[in-house]
Amino acid sequence: MQQLDMETPAVKAAIQAGLDLQRIPAHIAIIMDGNGRWAAGRGLPRLIGHRQGYKTVRNIVREASDLGVKALTLYTFSTENWRRPEEETTGLMKLIGEAARQELRSMYQNGVRVQVSGRINGLPTEVREELQRGIETTKSNDRIILNLAINYGGRAEIVDAMRIIAAQVAAGEITPEQIDEQTVAAHLYTHGLPDPDLLIRTAGEMRLSNFLIWQTAYSELHITPTLWPDFTLAHLVAAIDDYQKRVRKFGGVVSS
Repeated sequence: MQQLDMETPAVKAAIQAGLDLQRIPAHIAIIMDGNGRWAAGRGLPRLIGHRQGYKTVRNIVREASDLGVKALTLYTFSTENWRRPEEETTGLMKLIGEAARQELRSMYQNGVRVQVSGRINGLPTEVREELQRGIETTKSNDRIILNLAINYGGRAEIVDAMRIIAAQVAAGEITPEQIDEQTVAAHLYTHGLPDPDLLIRTAGEMRLSNFLIWQTAYSELHITPTLWPDFTLAHLVAAIDDYQKRVRKFGGVVSS
C-alpha cells in the first residue's frame, strides 16, 4: 500500500469513521447518476447539473487518491446517452473535452494516469484528441488510474471483444477450445485493470445500466440516494465503510 498522508482531509475523515486503512478497495467504480435531477430540482438547465457533477469528479478523484485507491472508473457517457437531446449531448461532449484540457496539468502533477474505456473513435474529433493527449501525457503516472468510461456500453464491450477473438480464431492464432475467461478479460476495454472491488451508484437507482457487466460479477454494490453533484467525501467514506463490513465469498464458503 502506498504511504498515505495522514494530514489530508480524506484520511482524517476515514480515521474518524473507523475505516481500516489497510482494507481500502483497490478499484472503485461509480455510476454518477443524478446530474439532471439535481438541476431540475433547482429549476436549472440539465447542463448546469453536469457542470456541477464535474466539480464533484474533481473532488472525488483527489480524495480517492489520498485514501490509497489505485483505480477509479467513472461512468461518464454511455452508448445509450446519444439518445438524449442533441443540445445535451453536444454540451456534454464540450464539457468532457474542456475538462480533459483544463485538468491535464493537475492530473499530471498529482500522479493521475488517465485511461479511457469505450468506443473512443466514435467521439467528436476534438474530444478524442484531448483525451488521447491526456492518456499520452500521464501514461507514466502511478498514484491512481482514472479510467473514464466514455461512449461505453457493457454489451458493446463484450461484442467488441468477441469480434477480436473471432478474428484470431479465423486466422488460426487460437482455437475455440483455448478461449476461457482470461481470454475474454484480456480483450475488454479494461484489460490490465483489476475488477472493481466496490461499485457505487448515486441517485438511488437499483440497476447496473449496462456498466461493467462482466467486471462487476463479484463487486460489492453500494447504492445511495444522494445525487452525484451532492456526493462528498463523507459519502465516499460511508460507501467504503459499507464495503468493509461485507464478507466477500466469491461464490465460496467462508470458514468460521
